Order: sequence, then structure tokens, then C-alpha cells
Amino acid sequence: MAFVDKYDLENLKNEAERLIFEEIGKQIDIFSEGEICRCNECIIDIAAMALNSVKPFYRHSLLGTLYALEAINIDEEYAESIRSAVAQAIKKVQKNPAHT
Repeated sequence: MAFVDKYDLENLKNEAERLIFEEIGKQIDIFSEGEICRCNECIIDIAAMALNSVKPFYRHSLLGTLYALEAINIDEEYAESIRSAVAQAIKKVQKNPAHT
């Protein structure tokens, strides 16, 4: 039996993912059509690059979700790291799209 089959890991989530995805949506809207590729490959590259450059923020329960949301709202430094990571990832992918 595999390790992951022995434990209920369904509620283990990285809140940074949600925050990165939301921030990508906000920042992508700033660009006009043609300024940055919005294909699936390029968006996944942006998300992966941004996620690799921010501190993970895991939670494992509903209470953990509430705590994480409150902590993120208070921690402006973490929010800025999310914004910056997404902006840098967009610039990098903009210069070197995945599909070319």
C-alpha cells in the first residue's frame, strides 16, 4: 500500500496557490490582447514560476483555512511577495513564451 493511500491528505492545501492564481488574474487583466500570451502553457508557467519563488503557506483544516485567510490579510509583506512573484513571472514568460 502506498504512503498516500494510508492517510487522508485531501485537506492539506497550499494557500499560496490560491493567492497566486488570484493575483495572476488581476495582473493579466492589466495587459491588452497581444501583450502577453494567455494560452494554458504560458499561464501554467507563470503560476509555477511564481509559486516556486514564494514561501508556501499550508493549512490542513477548516480552522486552518480561517487562520490562513486572517494571517494573509494581516501580513502585507507576504501579500507583496505574491504580487512581486507574479509580476516577475509574467515578465519572464512575456519575453520567452512556452509555446514558441
